[in-house]
Amino acid sequence: MKINQEIIAKDGSARVTVITTNRGQIETPVFMPVGTRGTIKTIDTTDIENLGPKIILGNTYHLLERPGADLIADLGGLHKFMDWGGHILTDSGGYQVFSLKPKISEEGVVFKSVYDGSKVEMSPESSMEIQQKLGSDIAMVFDVCSALPATKESLSKDMEMTLRWAQRCKDFHNHPKQALFGIAQGGVDLELRAESAQRTVEIGFDGYAIGGLSVGESRDQMVPALQACISNLPEEKPRYFMGLGDPVGLIEAVANGVDMFDCVLPTRLARHGTALTTAGRINLKNLKFAKDDSAIDPEFITDSSGRYSKAYLRHLLVTGEPTGGRILTLHNLAWLADFVARMKVAILEGNFSEFRTKVLDVWN
Repeated sequence: MKINQEIIAKDGSARVTVITTNRGQIETPVFMPVGTRGTIKTIDTTDIENLGPKIILGNTYHLLERPGADLIADLGGLHKFMDWGGHILTDSGGYQVFSLKPKISEEGVVFKSVYDGSKVEMSPESSMEIQQKLGSDIAMVFDVCSALPATKESLSKDMEMTLRWAQRCKDFHNHPKQALFGIAQGGVDLELRAESAQRTVEIGFDGYAIGGLSVGESRDQMVPALQACISNLPEEKPRYFMGLGDPVGLIEAVANGVDMFDCVLPTRLARHGTALTTAGRINLKNLKFAKDDSAIDPEFITDSSGRYSKAYLRHLLVTGEPTGGRILTLHNLAWLADFVARMKVAILEGNFSEFRTKVLDVWN
């Protein structure tokens, strides 16, 4: 068994499930913190263990560049390399490649290294080979992430390439304990979204991701595109929305039946001084917090952040002390994990609609 999913409860389309892998179980909905280079920025594996996520992300492209997939494989794989016993999902490198504006051909992509400017080539097959060497529990197919806005012709071309590459990924992939997820593309075009999902399912994967959204489109564009995709994905397989980490986005995606999410947003916000709170985002660098003796979020107190005043944290942030970003990173990840846990309870208790309304009232 590579992966199995059991639906525990539903409230409308929102659902609570248990995903079982060779490594263990993951309850969903689940937010997956992003560990780009084998760590979540500013914190270590002990911190991650204390936060309690069952699954985190690793970045295929960055780990290929530094320290190298072969080195990690020689040292026992990514789990052993970072001494992490939980699950790891590795992205394919597609999004990072997309952001680097590569030359795209049928064979794959060519672009310049962000580290030394040297030429880097990636293909569906090499992405699979790298992810298998890393030894992640879930690998992603190599895809073309369309820049938005885009014409239907351009979106269709990228979708067709993604489908051809997805088949090549499946044909190459042979890791006995690693699940492989397909990725549906199509931008915000509803017909292409539905078609992409249908044809990706026809290829057949262990789970399915919604890619190419949360890249700058409006919420009014994102939700219908998500719905067009989800309605064509199987109920019994995990559904993963790539690159989504704000509370409104999460609540809307869960309302439409998504199980898994990842995003650098909560940790990036933290490093720049912004905290997620019950009352919304707050920028602790703001002068108004210079003499504020209250906790970041009086309604969410944790050992790692609740002991510190806004005034102290502002001092750390404006003086450039790395500890400030570390404390806020721990807070934001803990807060978001608690937010997802409260979503799960709302689904189990049958009051998800009321919970969603309250969230939108604060965060919209």
